[in-house]
Amino acid sequence: MTTEIYDDPDKSVLKAFWPMLREYNETAAGSSNYEELCILLRDDAGEVAGGLNGATYRGWLFVENLVVRKDHRGQGLGSRLLTEAEDEARRRGCIGSYLDTYSFQARPFYEKHGYTVFGALGDFPPGHQRFFLSKTL
Repeated sequence: MTTEIYDDPDKSVLKAFWPMLREYNETAAGSSNYEELCILLRDDAGEVAGGLNGATYRGWLFVENLVVRKDHRGQGLGSRLLTEAEDEARRRGCIGSYLDTYSFQARPFYEKHGYTVFGALGDFPPGHQRFFLSKTL
């Protein structure tokens, strides 16, 4: 046996072992029903002004990233993106949503939307914390 280390693997490298993991997980927990989710926010000129990406699987929405361009913040657009993602997750049959954020990012924003902290990592990055939050949909 040999090992190979990749700094920037392309999808074909990742696809080499995903079927093994998927088969194992599906034997224990059934189909994941994995489906990606991306919502773009465009300004009047058609430029991307923000967005949200993540996925729904195993009955949950995972919000991987949510951002609104600096000049459009404070207008409720982040709330709009999050609400649209949660609504779509409900349509897909999800019962909850989870995400992570840093202490210098948007924890109060997510808490305002009903998310609660279920875990944290200290000094990630050094001097800050990484919080894990969830919400029942």
